[in-house]
Amino acid sequence: MAIFLNEKSKVIVQGMTGSEGMKHTRRMLASGTDIVGGVNPRKAGSTVDVDGTDVAVFGSVADAMAKTGADVSVLFVPPAFTKDAIIEAVDAGIGLCVVITEGVPVHDSTAAWAYNLDKGAQLNGGDRQLPPRTRIIGPNCPGLISPGKSNAGIIPANITGSGPIGLVSKSGTLTYQMMFELRDLGFSSAVGIGGDPVIGTTHIDCLQAFQDDPDTEAIVMIGEIGGDAEERAAAYIAEHITKPVVGYVAGFTAPEGKTMGHAGAIVSGSSGTAQAKKEALEAAGVRVGKTPSETARLMRELLSS
Repeated sequence: MAIFLNEKSKVIVQGMTGSEGMKHTRRMLASGTDIVGGVNPRKAGSTVDVDGTDVAVFGSVADAMAKTGADVSVLFVPPAFTKDAIIEAVDAGIGLCVVITEGVPVHDSTAAWAYNLDKGAQLNGGDRQLPPRTRIIGPNCPGLISPGKSNAGIIPANITGSGPIGLVSKSGTLTYQMMFELRDLGFSSAVGIGGDPVIGTTHIDCLQAFQDDPDTEAIVMIGEIGGDAEERAAAYIAEHITKPVVGYVAGFTAPEGKTMGHAGAIVSGSSGTAQAKKEALEAAGVRVGKTPSETARLMRELLSS
């Protein structure tokens, strides 16, 4: 089993014909992802040879979905155009929209997410509490992978295999490290949710999905300084998650008031510190490692017991 992405997922790539889009389309195809098309209005009707595979280019997400049955879109679109690309995917009704782009203005991310909620409310009789039709992951994220099934984004597919661990992480680099350190155990799915202040899918969304997945036995949650997402996740774990969770919070040595890596990773006063997040998680029964390697060791101990 897996969450959000599996071997039946049909993936299109918005921005496929750009340099980054083409590079990672090659990587996704090589890892077994079912890439059924790309989207570029200026090159609609053409095909692109991707290492021996002819991939059709469509003028819009809606056209690609109608012709291929696509249910996942991966965005490699410049920041200035990302909001419009997300809105196009939402209007088309794609089930999963994975936004890799870094540097998207927070105002644009907020507008796109609000649009998605409004669109979902229209379909749900005005109820904004129900999930919208399109799940957005990112922006500024590495995407997600269900090893051996499908890979939507930039996560290296050869660093791990399938197994019983679910992983949700704000950090792309730490996603890769944790997957590699636990490669012999393997993962059901790994989701990089991104570290921007406004993102479409949260730790909580992934925690609940892993809770509901019968083949996920334990969960690794990676957070970082800034904001209160980890504290909210800790409260959710205490109330709703029965599967064991181990965690890691990046940024214990970060100086106050300085952005560290991600736009959302900034500590202001006593708010958003790594220590506060660690304490909240431990109060919810999560074992928290001081380093990624210690976190991996905690997961090994947990599964072996």
